[in-house]
Amino acid sequence: MFDYLKGYISDKRTSTKGNFITIEASNVGYLLEVVERDFICTNVSETDIQKIYVFLNHREDAMSLYGFLNKETRDIFQILISVSGVGAKMAIALLNEFDACDLISLVIDGDFKELTRAKGVGPKLAQKIILELKDKLMKTELPKKSCKIPQSQVLEDTQAILLSLGYEEKEIEDTLAKILPTINDCTNSEEVIRKALTCLSM
Repeated sequence: MFDYLKGYISDKRTSTKGNFITIEASNVGYLLEVVERDFICTNVSETDIQKIYVFLNHREDAMSLYGFLNKETRDIFQILISVSGVGAKMAIALLNEFDACDLISLVIDGDFKELTRAKGVGPKLAQKIILELKDKLMKTELPKKSCKIPQSQVLEDTQAILLSLGYEEKEIEDTLAKILPTINDCTNSEEVIRKALTCLSM
């Protein structure tokens, strides 16, 4: 029904139920639950237009919208909820603990013990996820060891600067994917560039 929404983030909130943003598109505010790293990398602004990939979860008693800064994360979310016993909240918990490409790699490698790091995922469910998804993931075109980082103007500017300094695109993507979880404010361009350069120089 929906593929993505394009607009500005008018509100952000965190509660015991999860991390939420409101994106205003065509004068309508859509409340989306998002994974933690995407929540951190969005900022409330009436001028910064964001493109958010969405998934509508339709149950008998409720409809909920989930938002993702990149299509790959949305795709792995949809694959996760295809496993019996894994609902949207469990899929979000897994994606809060692991980014999409790491999660894919864990499933393909059969590392069920590592999957149990996610809140609410026990050994039996972790093994079930691997059993049901391993073949499916190996046949998809989703990234295994490399994946695109969530995009924002700051990150795009950072990539452009690093490219101009002679770094390779793949090297930059790997570095940004590594440092993003350690950055408190992904809208702070100075912090992002400084940490990226520090990591690249090591």
